[in-house]
Amino acid sequence: MDKEIVVRLHSSFEDMVQKFPDSDTEFWCARDLQMLLGYARWENFAKVVDKAITSCQTAGFDPQDHFLGVTKMVDLGSGAKREIEDIALTRYACYLIAQNGDPAKDQIAFAQTYFAVQTRKQEVIEKRLAEAERVSARKKLTRSEKELSGIIFDRLRDSESFGRIRSKGDKALFGGRTTQDMKDKLGVPRGRALADFLPTITIKAKDFANEITNFNIKQHELRSEPGVTSEHVKNNQEVRKLLVDRGIVPEKLPPAEDVKKVERRLQSEQKKLPRQVDKLEGPQDG
Repeated sequence: MDKEIVVRLHSSFEDMVQKFPDSDTEFWCARDLQMLLGYARWENFAKVVDKAITSCQTAGFDPQDHFLGVTKMVDLGSGAKREIEDIALTRYACYLIAQNGDPAKDQIAFAQTYFAVQTRKQEVIEKRLAEAERVSARKKLTRSEKELSGIIFDRLRDSESFGRIRSKGDKALFGGRTTQDMKDKLGVPRGRALADFLPTITIKAKDFANEITNFNIKQHELRSEPGVTSEHVKNNQEVRKLLVDRGIVPEKLPPAEDVKKVERRLQSEQKKLPRQVDKLEGPQDG
């Protein structure tokens, strides 16, 4: 996610946090969160809130501790005021709402991290967003490789052809270095996948090349190993050229932290979240 977007969203979410009078318990109002998450209509957002309440119950927590009905007065623009219903939300409640939103939206992706981490410091959130992006990219690469493997087996009926083709694709992407060369260079433990220790940009590069290969195998009805290999090598060469032209040389990038370790850390944060947040015990009328 672009740093400028992170800064803007961080400021917006920080501006919306509130505290009940004579209490240190922080909360966010659902109608404020609605706007922050990009929902134009309350009716649509309320459906997401209902799903979050169900998630809260399923996890074994009392929704009343995290979703507290309140009322507040709002200006109508003509000097008049009107009372509307709202919901005070704990950090955990906000997190559950974000989890039920579209992660492709910047606001949702940011909110999932903002409400999951123990601190709301911007630099911590940026680091966590980057980790989540890498884990997501690795999962997507797994899917595109699985699809490529399935297509190749369906066309060639050779269980070992995928490994040979993928290896030649890696050699094209890494400027002549084999998969094992890169494993040795990055210190990848024996039996582990190279992609688990690649930086996000390289993971996405491999995935992009796979997607093009998957598309063109079907588009051009490729049914021979030389044909599929040529296609995959070409796509990796083109992706490499794009990176190098932008000053990014895949084989020269340093190794990244084991993605499985990163994923376990993110999952641990999520499990700890309900125990870290305060319960709502404020007044029900604002």
